[in-house]
Amino acid sequence: IAASAAATSLFAFAADPAAKVAPPDLAKGEATYTAVCTACHGADGNSPAPTFPSLAQQHPQYLVKQLQEFKSGKRNNPVMKGFASTLSDDDMRNVAAFYASKSAKPGFAKDKELVRLGERIWRGGIAEKAVPACAGCHSPNGAGIPAQYPRLAGQHADYSEAQMNA
Repeated sequence: IAASAAATSLFAFAADPAAKVAPPDLAKGEATYTAVCTACHGADGNSPAPTFPSLAQQHPQYLVKQLQEFKSGKRNNPVMKGFASTLSDDDMRNVAAFYASKSAKPGFAKDKELVRLGERIWRGGIAEKAVPACAGCHSPNGAGIPAQYPRLAGQHADYSEAQMNA
């Protein structure tokens, strides 16, 4: 019975044309990106302003999830809600694929002592405050885990701090 039910649902899924998702279109993603996102997130996805996130090389699944959360209001940012509300699911996938295709620029440090402290927290957390190591979720090299945890390598310190405080 279970095999029959599974086969029936698989057949229904395969027969439903709406169930098929077209692959992302980088050209459409670039057109949308250029028109909407460049001012804050940079011409190549590397934000020129430390208060806005760099999105180059970010996981596309993560970006789509964030855009959907801005659009639904689950993630609260009036500016991003306004932009995300105009995007279809296909637009979101296209823009996310465009960002993922760009190379992230390496970050830089202003305060070397703060870098050493941050590296200790990244690798080992803060035991007395029950703060886990960042590397556990964002990976040892900061590349993140698709859809679940964003890439942090190369991200602006100011933006990262604001997100942690939020």
